[in-house]
Amino acid sequence: MYTKLINLINDLKLSTKLFISFGCVVLIPVLIVGVFLTSELRQIVLNNALEQISGNVDRVKKRTGEMLNVPYDISYRLSNDKRLEEAANNSYGSVYDVVQAYWKYPDFREYVRLYKEVSSIRLYINNPTMLDNWEFLQPDKALSDETWYTTALAHNGLISWNYIKDSRNQQYYLSLIRKIDFLNERTTGVLVLNVNTDMLNSILNQELFETMIVDENNNIVASNRIGRQGKTLEDIHFKQGSPSPKQGTYDVTVNGQKSKMLIDDWNPGSSFNSLRIISIFSVDSIVKDANRVILVAVSVIISALIMAVLLIYHFSRLLTGRMLRLSKHITKVASGNLEASLVIDGKDEIGQLARQFNHMVRNVNDLMFEVQESNRQKSELELRQNEIKFKMMASQINPHFLFNALESIRMRAHLKGQAEIAQVVRLLGKLMRKNLEIGNGKIELQSEVETVRCYLFIQKFRYDDRLTYELNIDPKAHSLMIPPLIIQPLVENSVIHGLENRIPGGMVQVDVQVEEQQLRIQVTDNGEGMSEESIIALYKRLESRDDEGNLHIGLRNVHSRLQLTYGRDFGLTIVSKIGSGTQVSFVIPLRSESFV
Repeated sequence: MYTKLINLINDLKLSTKLFISFGCVVLIPVLIVGVFLTSELRQIVLNNALEQISGNVDRVKKRTGEMLNVPYDISYRLSNDKRLEEAANNSYGSVYDVVQAYWKYPDFREYVRLYKEVSSIRLYINNPTMLDNWEFLQPDKALSDETWYTTALAHNGLISWNYIKDSRNQQYYLSLIRKIDFLNERTTGVLVLNVNTDMLNSILNQELFETMIVDENNNIVASNRIGRQGKTLEDIHFKQGSPSPKQGTYDVTVNGQKSKMLIDDWNPGSSFNSLRIISIFSVDSIVKDANRVILVAVSVIISALIMAVLLIYHFSRLLTGRMLRLSKHITKVASGNLEASLVIDGKDEIGQLARQFNHMVRNVNDLMFEVQESNRQKSELELRQNEIKFKMMASQINPHFLFNALESIRMRAHLKGQAEIAQVVRLLGKLMRKNLEIGNGKIELQSEVETVRCYLFIQKFRYDDRLTYELNIDPKAHSLMIPPLIIQPLVENSVIHGLENRIPGGMVQVDVQVEEQQLRIQVTDNGEGMSEESIIALYKRLESRDDEGNLHIGLRNVHSRLQLTYGRDFGLTIVSKIGSGTQVSFVIPLRSESFV
């Protein structure tokens, strides 16, 4: 049945659906007004009031909790205060010694001065040599029999909240009470921190409904109503089935009026006893406003009904017309017309859909172009790599014969004591093998650096004092993957073209540095350098696809492979001046995808 209904609705035109939906939205409130509004609205008002007082209770609980955390923290500090342990347990020989000890320990007074949340601090401890100064007190027989005192001693270190009379001014305070164990002296005391009652009341005074804080003995600790504090729930003619109601919502009678009451049980500071936050409001004071709301609601709904009949038709045509235009453009795109563009005529959901549709069409066009360009770049790279392979194959005549011959030369030099010549022949064989084993993939930069190192060592053997070199490699770059034979041709160019005609003192420096999102490679020599015109001509040869003999073929090969692999924005950068040497550098993106 449900499926049939859904199918029936789906078969309706969008304008019909909108008309039915808007009509129901208007008619249903009218029915509610006629049948259920009176009772339902009353309940809604009551529920809203309960939600409000629930929020009020949570807010009071949070603010009061922040306030009560202060005496809790102070009590924790004092329970671990070695100076307090010494002052409370010392055996004093005279009144002067006691006064001196009190003068040297002003912490109680300082805490009261610094923290307005605390009215006073008392420590009850059995030490006959001390004097009562309203901070350090001797517990007498009457005090020792008090329930809160014996309870504190029975609970080792756990705090409790009690509404008790202060020994000094005989006023009642909400007090934090805990037992303190002085382990070194093997004595105990009872610490009492009286909470500032005025501050508690000021927190409650911010609430609209009557709100109270009540201890476990039904004593009203604080209230936002004058005359409530210090009384019990029975004193305010509070009638409820349970003598000590727990957390929840209750129907109660306060001073003869039917009221709603919300109670929230609370254990601030993980105390072993609890406090209760109680919020009360009169039912009559809330419900009487509902009648005015009913009249206003009836008037609004009738007016809405009249206006809806006039507007629904125009709104439905407006919405369906825009949806139909979008549908027609989607059909054009589906037929292969990627040039279709929809005019955006609003910022609503339909306008956003039109904007996303245009963006999708543009992305499809861009993606097709990128795919075509990527395929072209890939084909060009493969062609260049094949050319490189062909050229390399031309020189790979019987490589095993060459390696065996080099090894024989090396062994003969080694047997004759020519260690340097043997080392050069070994590195030459290693260099040739690396060049012949190069494939289409990428290699670790460390392997490329090793090739450069072999080449420079061989050239050092050739040029002797005419050539020195320096390799500065960032350790973070060793494992990075780069195209093969990308640095060695630059070094070879520096040696051949930069130092060929130089008197002793030639220098080649290779710098590899990992920067933010790229790898920077730089080859520098102190050769003769080039003029600005020569640099411009060199750039033209790098960009040319025609081979011009063997002139700078290594540089052009590196330049082409960089651009084909990473894009047109990447290639060689050449800086040179006559008499100041030449610097050739390039960067490789570390996270960008190549075109290959």
